[in-house]
Amino acid sequence: MALIDKVPGELKLHIGGLFTLRRKEALKEANITHVLSVLRFTPDEKLFNSFRHMVVEVDDVEDENLLQHFPSTNNFIQDGLDGGGGVLVHCAMGKSRSATVVIAFLMAKYHISPSEALAQLRQARPMCEPNSGFMEQLSIYYQMQTPENVEENPVYQRWVYQREVELSRACGQAPEAEKIRFEDEHADSQKQADFELRCRKCRRTLAMSQFLVDHKPRTFQSDQTEIQTPPAGASLCAHYFVDPLSWMRPELEQGKLDGRLECPKCKTNVGKYAWQGMKCSCNEWVVPAISISKSRIDEVKSRTGVGADVAGIRRPPAALASPNRGPGTQNL
Repeated sequence: MALIDKVPGELKLHIGGLFTLRRKEALKEANITHVLSVLRFTPDEKLFNSFRHMVVEVDDVEDENLLQHFPSTNNFIQDGLDGGGGVLVHCAMGKSRSATVVIAFLMAKYHISPSEALAQLRQARPMCEPNSGFMEQLSIYYQMQTPENVEENPVYQRWVYQREVELSRACGQAPEAEKIRFEDEHADSQKQADFELRCRKCRRTLAMSQFLVDHKPRTFQSDQTEIQTPPAGASLCAHYFVDPLSWMRPELEQGKLDGRLECPKCKTNVGKYAWQGMKCSCNEWVVPAISISKSRIDEVKSRTGVGADVAGIRRPPAALASPNRGPGTQNL
């Protein structure tokens, strides 16, 4: 393995470490015209006088947000290739950060998965190994279908929100009010819910099926080391866990770590929340945990053609302004 390695294929795309920049003959031989530096450092301007240079200042740590930079790094690489020259992507060792950026570019250009792009890259540079946080971000990028605008994508926004919640948990605090993501305000208004959760006392709809958080009851081991599972058809969960919803705003924005949830119509206690998480009756931890008690609600099959307005769930502003809303759109 050389200090500078060409990515397999027809592209004049290369990857290396920091010391690659001092290999002037190798850079000249590869006709490098663009250099993308993916690390925090103070560059020696003399090294970059003959190149177009871009710096993405990130550390090689799992919680670093490199995903937000993929569109700009992709554009820089493509501009260099379109100009007929070679492009060098480097970090400190040419192992994690630079590999992640090259993988993101290959994914977007060839519509391949992170694992496929990594396998291609390792043909030239076997040491490439993005850290686990970067691999997660590449998977999210793939899930989003490598959009040109990452930050406006709902999948990215939800991921950022989850990171904020995790950071708050680590500090022993509730997330800041303005950073709580109320999922019904971002929902696809065209998506039909399978069922609704209604307050048993006043019949006010509290949640739609698409806002439920899935979790699987944990299997456990007996003294005889036999794996036990719940009996067929048995439901061990006494709660529905849901995403934050707009009717919870007055309670969740108070900045408390945990508390009760009341039906906004009849004020009946219908659930509870704990940003630090809680253990479900099925023995599974849910973090963060926003729960609605099954004993306080009824599950009702959604009516055909009825949108989120009918369920009493807030729809996005564009959907609310739609001139095509049919009859029967009052909140319950």
